[in-house]
Amino acid sequence: MSSPAPADLRALLLERLSALDPTQLDLIDESHLHAGHAGAQGGARHFRVRILSKQFQGLGTLARHRLVYDCVRDLMPHPIHALAIEAGTPPIEGFS
Repeated sequence: MSSPAPADLRALLLERLSALDPTQLDLIDESHLHAGHAGAQGGARHFRVRILSKQFQGLGTLARHRLVYDCVRDLMPHPIHALAIEAGTPPIEGFS
């Protein structure tokens, strides 16, 4: 299975996650940390997303993660193998 170029996949992720109207959105490609991992075969990528959105207000961690996964579900498990999520509400709830 062919994978989009990393820059194209990053742009697609940012576009998809913009549906959550984030006040902050950081997307970090951590694929290099998983070189040789079975999930990285075929070019699947590992990302960490740090996102703040008013849409998360009043939601628990699981519900916040579901909203994020709903934006990218069709991209998993390929071309995205793993997505680590840090989701909070503005200004910086839950971010270290």
